[in-house]
Amino acid sequence: MKTRKRYTDEFKNQAVELSELGKPVAEVASDLGISTDLIYRWKRERPQLAQGGSAGQRAVGEAAGADELRKLRREVTQLKIENDILRKAAVILGTAPHRKCAK
Repeated sequence: MKTRKRYTDEFKNQAVELSELGKPVAEVASDLGISTDLIYRWKRERPQLAQGGSAGQRAVGEAAGADELRKLRREVTQLKIENDILRKAAVILGTAPHRKCAK
């Protein structure tokens, strides 16, 4: 009998957030070692939050500059989420994350 894996709500939310930030669902699933079906199911089950995007962080200035700022903010958010997931995976796998060397 195959046992079913259990995922935390935090893990599910991070997987969904990565896919909503523009990363393809197939790539997110592959990176996390889960099926695309799980991510789609978690997206459906996730309560729909206000679709404001970066509304709380309005960029001021000309349209091109504001668009670039929003894009960079999305990238930073995505990288923070990915870094957090990798840190947790390292703990689970029993490997210590590499630390930056101070010069």
